[in-house]
Amino acid sequence: MPMTGLDIYKLLPKTNCGDCGVPTCLAFAMALATQKTSLDKCPHVSADAKAALDGASAPPIQLVALGTADTKLEIGNETVLFRHEQTFYHPTGIAIEIPDNLPSAEIENKAQYIQNLVFDRVGKKVRVDLIAIRDVSNNPDVFSAACKIITAHSTLPIIQVSMNPAIQEVGLKITASRRPLIYSATPENYMHQADLAKEYNCPLAVVANNLDELADLTPKITALGVKEFVLNPNSSRMQQLLSDIIQIRRLALKKTFRPLGFPVIVFPPENTGTMEETLFAATFILKYAGIVVLKSSELWQMLPLVTVRQNIYTDPQKPIQVEPKLYPIGSVTESSPILVTTNFSLTYFTVEPEVEGSKVPSYILVVNTEGMSVMTAYAADKLNEKVITKALNESTISQRVKHKKVIIPGYVAALSGKLEAESGWQVMVGPREASSIPAYLKKVWK
Repeated sequence: MPMTGLDIYKLLPKTNCGDCGVPTCLAFAMALATQKTSLDKCPHVSADAKAALDGASAPPIQLVALGTADTKLEIGNETVLFRHEQTFYHPTGIAIEIPDNLPSAEIENKAQYIQNLVFDRVGKKVRVDLIAIRDVSNNPDVFSAACKIITAHSTLPIIQVSMNPAIQEVGLKITASRRPLIYSATPENYMHQADLAKEYNCPLAVVANNLDELADLTPKITALGVKEFVLNPNSSRMQQLLSDIIQIRRLALKKTFRPLGFPVIVFPPENTGTMEETLFAATFILKYAGIVVLKSSELWQMLPLVTVRQNIYTDPQKPIQVEPKLYPIGSVTESSPILVTTNFSLTYFTVEPEVEGSKVPSYILVVNTEGMSVMTAYAADKLNEKVITKALNESTISQRVKHKKVIIPGYVAALSGKLEAESGWQVMVGPREASSIPAYLKKVWK
């Protein structure tokens, strides 16, 4: 169980010196217990107390980092079971597997293809994160050659998948600068794999057949000097795997059970079809996987997965927003129409392609509604005549066009009279649905 403020206080020097920034050691202990400060703020804590408190103050789910500074992927360090309680912070890494026994040209093509699996969604770049090199050949030379090709043609973080420490080592001689994940340590080979993880300073995946075996294995590997782990309960049944991962999360967060306080990696069962694999990945993106490794990499498969991940790893209290300002679409002129919308990303990126598709060069005036959609903002009084008038005045649009006409969404037609009186602009009521914008601009504006 987490240490209470009084537990922590017993280990502090009790000098009440104030060097930590608070007046008493008890106040500092209470702040530590609620994670409002850090132990390094106290310059007088003893080495023994520091060791005890560092362990107690460690996050319930460890943060694990893979890759280089430019391509770093961080997983773990989550603090809640459910997104609405707070938020999830470190998005699930999506990995695509490349077998080492493919022809060299095919390995190169797949590495380049995975490198370029990047999508633009609601103004943000979302992508596949890792390449998993799987040892199928059981041949160190073949595995080494595959590692060389992949590192030459991709900058993504790497997972080395081999139960053979000798094959892992030849790969690490090539990939170590990428800080790959070593997959995996088992009850049979953990000592050798742990030696490699420590020597090359890489995180280590730990695989066991059930949670009891996992909980027994991680302390043994920790004692060998390895500190960063990723867990795999290794169940071939999806229902059992899901149950195990939920249990790991609950034990780590609710019971501070350190042997299972690590992020999780999952692989779909053998012979899983592409559609089933996609559903498998979506399930574990939603339910606590730190990394999901897939064999397939179809575009139709990847886009929904990165979309699900983007949605679940956004702060539920802070909708995705675009910058509120004036956006010119196309080769705008002094006679171009002005359309008003809100700064909720999904709203803007629904309106923008329709305006562009109309072939009528236009301005979109994005109003700051704190990330709310049109009707939500209107109901919350975040989209009103004063807000729109302020946006019109601050945008200097009056200096860019000769007319004094502005188009508002059809759902807020009731604003038109008040907006005209407040702003002095002629208000036109546009369509309710974005899909009707092209026809509206071609017919009404022209």
